[in-house]
Amino acid sequence: MRRFILFAATLLAVSALVLTPPSRYLDASSHREAPLIANDPLADPTDVYAFVSPDRPNYVTIIACYIPMMLPEGGPNYFPFGENIRYQIHIDNDANRPGEEIIYRFTFTQTNEDPTTFFNIRLGKQNLKTTYTCERSVKGGGFTAIVTNGTVPPPNIGPRSIENAVVGLGTTYDALVTGAIATASTGEQVFCGPTDDPFFVDLGGAFDVGQTRKRNGTGVDAPRDGVAGFNVGTIALQIPISTLQKDSKTVAMRQNILDPDYVIGVWSTANRQKVTTLNTDGSKPTYSGDWVQVARLGMPLTNEVIIPIGQKDRWNALTPYQDLEFAKYFVNPELALYMDDSKFGGAVPALSALRIQTKSLGSFDFRNGADGLFGLPESARMGTALSDAAFGSILLQDNNPRSVDILPIFYTGAPNFRPYQLATGKGGNPLAEGKPFIHNFLPTLGDMLRLNMAVPATPRNSSDFSSLGLVQAAVLGLTDPRYNGNANLEFIPNMDGFPNGRRLEDDITRIELQAVGGIVLAAVGLWYDDFVSGGNPVTQDLLDVLTYSAGPQKNDVQLRTSFPYVANPHRGYDYVKQVTFPTAVTERPGLGLGVPKSFIIEQNYPNPFNPTTEIRYHVSTSDNVKLRIYNSLGQQVATLVDKQHTPGTYSVVWDARNVASGAYYYRLEVGNEVFPAKKALFVK
Repeated sequence: MRRFILFAATLLAVSALVLTPPSRYLDASSHREAPLIANDPLADPTDVYAFVSPDRPNYVTIIACYIPMMLPEGGPNYFPFGENIRYQIHIDNDANRPGEEIIYRFTFTQTNEDPTTFFNIRLGKQNLKTTYTCERSVKGGGFTAIVTNGTVPPPNIGPRSIENAVVGLGTTYDALVTGAIATASTGEQVFCGPTDDPFFVDLGGAFDVGQTRKRNGTGVDAPRDGVAGFNVGTIALQIPISTLQKDSKTVAMRQNILDPDYVIGVWSTANRQKVTTLNTDGSKPTYSGDWVQVARLGMPLTNEVIIPIGQKDRWNALTPYQDLEFAKYFVNPELALYMDDSKFGGAVPALSALRIQTKSLGSFDFRNGADGLFGLPESARMGTALSDAAFGSILLQDNNPRSVDILPIFYTGAPNFRPYQLATGKGGNPLAEGKPFIHNFLPTLGDMLRLNMAVPATPRNSSDFSSLGLVQAAVLGLTDPRYNGNANLEFIPNMDGFPNGRRLEDDITRIELQAVGGIVLAAVGLWYDDFVSGGNPVTQDLLDVLTYSAGPQKNDVQLRTSFPYVANPHRGYDYVKQVTFPTAVTERPGLGLGVPKSFIIEQNYPNPFNPTTEIRYHVSTSDNVKLRIYNSLGQQVATLVDKQHTPGTYSVVWDARNVASGAYYYRLEVGNEVFPAKKALFVK
């Protein structure tokens, strides 16, 4: 509570700022997000990830990606990290101390080993051979080199350049990646190099005023992963939690899995010198003058979806500690206008499932310009974050309804404090004590990716693992009998997911659109409009939001299971860019929240496949489950599952090497209920 009281005094200045009109810009990717930086791709950050390492629970992995939309075929001059650029990763771990506590700085140098050839790799030599130095600054001190002459793998050009021992490097790309992982003098694992872009999003649909496309669309209405097949420049760090924790505590010393002393804020920047001199003799430009920040990135989609186009370059030039002036764009987010039928909702049918609460619990309206929870008497707010003695003057802004959820998600993190707890145990009162599921509150007002390092990682091979992150943790905490029988603090799978940090697998486009659609409000007990007092809060409106899909639901290639976790870069020699998703039948809605009994969560992956593919499905009741495979003639060729299930999410791998190439169909049966078949394409 003391933190809220102290923070409220700091935030009073926001009140006047949040009373201005909303942003008028829509974008949908952490790529080319502002006019000026779009002209400088080598310095352009694309995404930031921060998560507890699933295979090393005492470490946190931080990944910063730069250089968007790199074509694998981009020779002969591929896009390496830029010289004369400072790539930096910032970590704030102490709200009581001004500024960030840790900065990692990377600078790169390129060497042409053979100027007589136009090939990038020939006869064992590289002609954009790149090395780096990693420096670290702690608590405002000077920078100290912790890795020198670090190795950057070359572009994944093709088999002759990489594998061939006569004309190429005579190795494998996996070996190049493994050999490039350095151990810093201070204990961190470090990797820098080109990788597959781990982000996934339907860029074409999102840019068209938010018209994300369903997986069962066809033709121009079929979703496309706009970054599938592209590479990025990745900087990855695996850091001991004791290095990042403000008092050098290990994870074993945490008080509980939501220990507030283990919260960090993370963002990336790129800096260039002020003066660039172009030389008339064709030699490299020379640089001089002070270093200037040209781009930054913390929470995904902030500068893209929230900040208006006229302010994007200014936002890129500032630090999170200067973000007060942008707070006004979070309390009435523009995207909400396209989820409101009284505004522009009818013009964007893809968002029709996302309808913000207009009369939650009979009276609370969260559409842009409405009152939200403003007007609640202080007697009802006492002892909560909404109290006047705590955070109420900021979270309860008149005519700025999303100051209660969107603003703290992006600017402070969410506290394990009423009302920011699940509705489980609240007895119908959203302001009552509920089941804890998040605490990534770092009261340093500004845009950062906040992570509570005390929260354990959900195993990636767990049937409970979900790309919906905290949204799925909330679903389990509200509906799963393993967790909803009490209001105690306990680990719920995916508590380590976005927006508590960001895992590579998290579907942040879908989660953020759901958040604008009011899913956080529903999670704490401010149910959707079709809720009837005393009835089941799992209403059709809630199911519509939970089962909303933004199109692509996972990366286009398989991620690694160990550091640096990202996949190898696509190879220009043989990569064919995927442009459409296979046509799929309409899916039954549901998320384990009542009827129907189950549904196929997503299209089998990969698809087309050879020789194996994964099928994931959810069962919400205890019943016998069958999953069968049929050929195009309707003949059964395999039974993958035939056994009793308890509620949960499951996956099964089909190995098709014993059947012929062609189209196959898989169908789920739960008890006496049969679900529509889906198509899988096997190509040998």
